[in-house]
Amino acid sequence: MTFLRQSFIVWRRQMRMSLRNPVWVVVGMLQPVLYLVLFAPLLGPIAKSIGYDNAYIFFVPGLLVQLGTFGALFAGFALIGEKREGVVESERVTPANRTALLVGRLGRDVTQLFAQVLILVVLGFAMGLRAPVGGVAIGCALTLLIGTACAAASNALAMGTSREDLMAPIVNTVMMPVLLLSGILLPMSIGSAWLQRISDLMPIRYVVDAVRGAFSGEAGVSTVLTGTGWAVGLCVLALWWGTAAFRKEQA
Repeated sequence: MTFLRQSFIVWRRQMRMSLRNPVWVVVGMLQPVLYLVLFAPLLGPIAKSIGYDNAYIFFVPGLLVQLGTFGALFAGFALIGEKREGVVESERVTPANRTALLVGRLGRDVTQLFAQVLILVVLGFAMGLRAPVGGVAIGCALTLLIGTACAAASNALAMGTSREDLMAPIVNTVMMPVLLLSGILLPMSIGSAWLQRISDLMPIRYVVDAVRGAFSGEAGVSTVLTGTGWAVGLCVLALWWGTAAFRKEQA
């Protein structure tokens, strides 16, 4: 059986499980939608002060990265439940490729993220977002790329911790500085100089800037290319970590 076939089988099973209990997909989508409806209208003056005529061109890309990053970081909790129920152990006694066990799950996570991204973009256009179609496509692709990276890292962490009470504090500790220092909600240019210097060390900030650049029609500028490079680099690193974690777990 080929690697792609094995990955597809894992993806199909994971999708069936998700469709039987779609509440987590809805819950993961609820927070960004609330931010879009309740918080974005307050950003009009701030967006204009930094050169954006439309506040949604600034805010929707940030929400996309938030959805791709934070939603994907919780993917590993489902894997912990599967390990506890013996699902992962049953898969490991089969001749299935260990990497396929990870890729199939990542396919499920990316499929769910893609559906959520489409809903958020459509809602953004309904509320006043105006952006070129090509730029939106590039921004969505970057969101899926960083989502893949975070989902792979979450699955690797889940394989290492195997307990929700250990994994939750780690995820929350990572999420808070990323949310506050990556410019997802507010532009870092309005912050103090020392905050901006710390923000420069946040790789996710460059991804956020790249998605915003794509939405504003600046797909060829260095900002977009830099963010794309960071997204690809983080994805490769996370896939390596996730693959190593699944291969390390021997039946």
